[in-house]
Amino acid sequence: MVVSLEEKVLMPEFLSQKPKLKFLFTGGKGGVGKTVSAAGLAYRFAKDGKKTLLVSLNPVHSLSSLFGQDLRGGAIKPVEGAPNLYALEVEIDDVVEKYKQNIAKRLSEFLKWADIPMDPKPFIDIATTNPAFQESAMFDKMMDVVLQQGEEYDVVVFDTAAVANAARLIGLSKIYGLWLERMIESRKEALSLRVKLSFRKEKVMEEIKKDPLMADLLSMQDRFNRVKDILLNDELTAFFFVTLPLSLPIAVVKRFIKMVRGFDIPVGGVIVNQVIPKAVAEATTNEYIRNKYREQLGYMAEIERDLGSLVRSYIPVYPSEVVGVDMVAKVSQDMFSWIPDFLDELEV
Repeated sequence: MVVSLEEKVLMPEFLSQKPKLKFLFTGGKGGVGKTVSAAGLAYRFAKDGKKTLLVSLNPVHSLSSLFGQDLRGGAIKPVEGAPNLYALEVEIDDVVEKYKQNIAKRLSEFLKWADIPMDPKPFIDIATTNPAFQESAMFDKMMDVVLQQGEEYDVVVFDTAAVANAARLIGLSKIYGLWLERMIESRKEALSLRVKLSFRKEKVMEEIKKDPLMADLLSMQDRFNRVKDILLNDELTAFFFVTLPLSLPIAVVKRFIKMVRGFDIPVGGVIVNQVIPKAVAEATTNEYIRNKYREQLGYMAEIERDLGSLVRSYIPVYPSEVVGVDMVAKVSQDMFSWIPDFLDELEV
């Protein structure tokens, strides 16, 4: 649907319509500028006086490189030169190890309860080598951040991994809940059967209530339901898709939007990165840049035609790499004010 510039709901207006917005995610194909976009959003909130946490869920972190300061270590650190802004690079190895220990504890409790004299290690090894285990562990960590840091910070901005991992992460918001429901029902059935076999029918509920594994599962379910309510609330949560004016990133964003909507996650909009301004193309004698600009016009027409109503921000190409707080501040300013000088000329 083609939307005129006057009809667009750009980032300033969008955020003004969502005064309670607290959890923001950026996603898209690898290399499109998800981290830069997330940092630009986070910087704006911090500049407006909100205590803001920028969280990298990407196994290959780039927040330290982006801000030009050491933000590594898996701990929350203040971003120097940016008041109210804090950063957390989630260390996947630490997250996976903690998740592995929790799985091991649950399996050990189950085997002990069932009087099965077996070493749980082989079961743990099988469970933790599952291809989706890292995503499960990261989803668990993301829930921790939402519930714990969500209490301390006014806004939390998540920089997610490349689209494939991000899709699985978001997809777990449904799968995780279904798995928990089934685990709890299975545990209830097993406990009921055990009590019945011991001819103590009146003890069924009592047995269920004192069972440590059941208590753990119910606690996990309560935690998940609280996070789910937040993730599905379009007043609190928004997922932004970052694209370049190129064929493959645009196609990925189109597919990803459908996928995320299928999981009922609120779509915040689209951020178009590395746009070549018309003035830059006309002022240069570099034929490569002029050709890229002409090529870009076709892709920008596609974005405006197919995603125009969702476009919230445009970020121009800069003459130097985005590194350091000053450059992040520039990106943030452009995300909230810059409009390409050729939009009215596009043939959509």
